[in-house]
Amino acid sequence: MAENEPKETPQLKLCAAEWTLMRHPSAENEWSMDRKVKEAKAAGFYGFSAGPSPEVVQACAKWGMELVGMVDIGSAQEVEDKLHRFKGSGAVHVNVQLCDHDTPIETAVPIARAALQYGESLGLKPAIEWHRDTCTETPEKGLDLIDEYQQRYGETLRVNFDHSHPAVVKHLSPDNFWERLSEYRVDLFKQSELIHFRPFTGSHCQTPITNGSGKLDLDFIAWRDSYLRPALAAWLEDAPPDQTLWAVVELGPKGSGYALNSFPHVWDDAIVAKNEIQSVWNELIEAEGNR
Repeated sequence: MAENEPKETPQLKLCAAEWTLMRHPSAENEWSMDRKVKEAKAAGFYGFSAGPSPEVVQACAKWGMELVGMVDIGSAQEVEDKLHRFKGSGAVHVNVQLCDHDTPIETAVPIARAALQYGESLGLKPAIEWHRDTCTETPEKGLDLIDEYQQRYGETLRVNFDHSHPAVVKHLSPDNFWERLSEYRVDLFKQSELIHFRPFTGSHCQTPITNGSGKLDLDFIAWRDSYLRPALAAWLEDAPPDQTLWAVVELGPKGSGYALNSFPHVWDDAIVAKNEIQSVWNELIEAEGNR
């Protein structure tokens, strides 16, 4: 490498979530899928998180957006049909919400195995999300799934750690957000290539980004400084220069149970969140380069 040639560094690729744009700008005048992807591109997002509908695939190809897939899989019989829809879509990473809240871990493990193996045969990288109303709805269930998978197959389960869910389950406070959340297999978190970033408190799975007056919401600032920054720093500790972290700004729309009616405009907030997350990442990369 030449003396003045910039060093290769890990990459962060921030993605918009399709459901953030549900009923946007209103239920009566909702944007077409083409418009949604176009606007996400214009806002500076690198990718678009959605299912593999023809409208999504076509719009992502048209506007040069990477598709990050998402799917629910409840049984081994669903695996091939649901994942095969992503073949030829351009997606590599696919977020999988696995089974139901009352599915026994011993039942869920072979379904996870089938999803990962079949997905990989298509060139996909399915990741099992820690999420409410799935077999990973509590940290303990998520850890059991990981451990049982390792014991049965001698391999590591690919996981998407959406930390907003365990943060609420454990009713965490900002002063111990990352200290507590890093207890949940931070080694696997550091290996992950897909994550969902939804600002949270210990009582609410989603909080606003702005306060309705153009300033950052105080709960968002607490999340950014007490969770986001140390989480990204931990991921970067062992990341090779060619590693990429795909991060979905996962904000639910009003009426979804995530965004309350009193929240500011959710899509506008998603754009602010993207910029703040990117800024923290850039600061960490710069600090690494100055060492």
